[in-house]
Amino acid sequence: SDVCSSDLVLGGGEGDDRVLDAEQVADGGAHDSDSSREGFEGQLLGPGVLRLAGGVARERIAMRGRAMEKGISLEYLKGLYDGYEEFVREISKAIPVIRVPWNDPAHVMKALDAGAYGIICPMVNNREEAEKFVGACRYAPRGYRSSGPIRATLYGGPDYQLKADDEILAIAMIETKEAMKNLDKILSTPGLDGIYVGPSDLSISYGMGPGMDHQDEKRLDLIMKILKACKKHGVHAGIHTGSTAYAKRMREAGYQLTTLLNDSRIMAAAAKSMVDEMKG
Repeated sequence: SDVCSSDLVLGGGEGDDRVLDAEQVADGGAHDSDSSREGFEGQLLGPGVLRLAGGVARERIAMRGRAMEKGISLEYLKGLYDGYEEFVREISKAIPVIRVPWNDPAHVMKALDAGAYGIICPMVNNREEAEKFVGACRYAPRGYRSSGPIRATLYGGPDYQLKADDEILAIAMIETKEAMKNLDKILSTPGLDGIYVGPSDLSISYGMGPGMDHQDEKRLDLIMKILKACKKHGVHAGIHTGSTAYAKRMREAGYQLTTLLNDSRIMAAAAKSMVDEMKG
């Protein structure tokens, strides 16, 4: 998948203060009804992917990209381990959406119980896999999620289990040739809120090699075909991007979620710029 291991997407809406104080904890949490879904109705933007572990780094990135003019600002964060609770706990002024490493109900439910308000699932290739993923995000009778939201109840409030099915975002990654063949069947899956394009894996599956921010007609056609299908089925569309220019281009085209550079590339670029400036 384009972004491996476990990732954390964080959204903090303008004016959305989700820091738990003593009174809120005693009351059962900082429940914010429909905050994640309301954000997806607007234009969403994620400033980057964290490839380097570290709580302070995650907090700094989250605070920098928090408020956008509309909707929710998202950060797409990657850790080198599966400490879902630690990820969510470190960022309290955001709506956490975690990318799990695989379409495995155990990972999906663990991330949700840790307090994630949405899941991005990689390599969803057909209707059966989409149904499996969505089902893991919903309690019965809409799905088969087990009951055990120990930390999610603290974060979401005492009514969490009553409202979780209407607030949790289920976002499937479209990143293979097989998924493109089954696009309509995937997008018509009941309960699927959105998709997220993995452009590098999608390109590889068509024999064109990895990469992002594609400019050639063939790969752009694939990206636009996905967007058109999302609009047809009323499903929100997201895509991984590698520059602000391309992210803006995708937003103008109609994509509602974009993510930008990862932290290691930003650090490398900044270091190179400083060294070049000193040499110059």
